[in-house]
Amino acid sequence: MKQPMWFVMLLLAIGTASYAVLNVVWPTFRPPFVSNIFAETPVASYLHLGFGAIAMLLGPFQFSAALRKKYLTMHRQSGKLYVVSVFVSSISGFILAWQSYGGLVTHVGFAMMALAWFYATAMAYYFIRKGEIQAHRQWMIRSYAITLAGVTLRIYLGVSFAAGIPFSEFYPVLSWIAWVPNLLVVEWWILSCRQAATAK
Repeated sequence: MKQPMWFVMLLLAIGTASYAVLNVVWPTFRPPFVSNIFAETPVASYLHLGFGAIAMLLGPFQFSAALRKKYLTMHRQSGKLYVVSVFVSSISGFILAWQSYGGLVTHVGFAMMALAWFYATAMAYYFIRKGEIQAHRQWMIRSYAITLAGVTLRIYLGVSFAAGIPFSEFYPVLSWIAWVPNLLVVEWWILSCRQAATAK
């Protein structure tokens, strides 16, 4: 990954993770609908946001080739922490999905995101245990693309507010567009890299 893109990704990750942490440690900071979620499912809310923030912050450093080469042991240990964090956050996110605002479409959208997040991360761990580094990296890219749904969700939500789209109408759509386009983009990128490698 080119350095400017990496720094943009890092800044977005820090901003989104900080917002999640503030919701965890500062109850009066929470918007009303987030407060309602914490009131209804407190344990899942704390686990989802807390461990999701950890995964969000760890991700960019896993993709730095320079850091990976210089601190390989740290890369492996932080990678394990990333996997654990995603597992905890995705399972709790799956629970929260069925309590989300907006009805069945929203429930299914967020539930599918949680399942895809868990699966992609599990596959990344499976392939590194087998020593298949290329496959591991591709699945880690997919995993972090879903992690970044926390970023894209807030971007789209801000755009919808600016455009005057009612929250009740947009939120069901948001439960899908926060993560599906991310996966489509990385699948296109992975396929392009494969084709470029084959053409050489």
